[in-house]
Amino acid sequence: MIKTFNSSDIDQLEKIYRINLINAITGFKSVNLIGTKSADSKPNVAVFSSVIHMGSNPPLLGFVMRPLPHKRDTYPNLKSTGHYTINHVTTDIYQQAHQTSAKYEKGISEFEECGLTEEYLNGFDAPFVKECSIKIGLSYVEEYAIKANNTILVIGKVEHLIVPENIIEDSGHLNIHEANSLTLSGLDTYFKTEKLGRMAYAAKPKTS
Repeated sequence: MIKTFNSSDIDQLEKIYRINLINAITGFKSVNLIGTKSADSKPNVAVFSSVIHMGSNPPLLGFVMRPLPHKRDTYPNLKSTGHYTINHVTTDIYQQAHQTSAKYEKGISEFEECGLTEEYLNGFDAPFVKECSIKIGLSYVEEYAIKANNTILVIGKVEHLIVPENIIEDSGHLNIHEANSLTLSGLDTYFKTEKLGRMAYAAKPKTS
């Protein structure tokens, strides 16, 4: 049996049900911890499931911030310092990572509250998450206001990429499943991944 929703049906859904439903319809998403530090050196880390690839030359990543204003430190921190980190959530720390989504008071370190460890590498001034296998340091580039729901698409340039050497293939591919990176459905359901295979470049079929 198939269930169909039109826009009016969706608008009338109970709030939490609607949030869970719409967050799940895009399928599996990446799940990352974004680390920042305020201008007065107070660290912050928060879980995000909206990180996307924006381009490889230059290497750019984007992520979407929730509607503002909110009592969130990530955005003002990265705007004031110009730097932040993106760290893959792994099997070992997904519970601590999820806890960072709680609404802590401004200035409280989620690192300390959630049992995660700040790590500073290569002279980069934003904190990486020590427990994560794949870590990315970025500089703020630009942002775009999404008027439809008052969110912000933040775009950053990759300045540092820190990964276990054994997961890098000769082709440049990363075996992220071997790094224990997880994926997310909705807002709160975490999954391990399984590699099925790598497809060849999809060239146009030759005609006779």
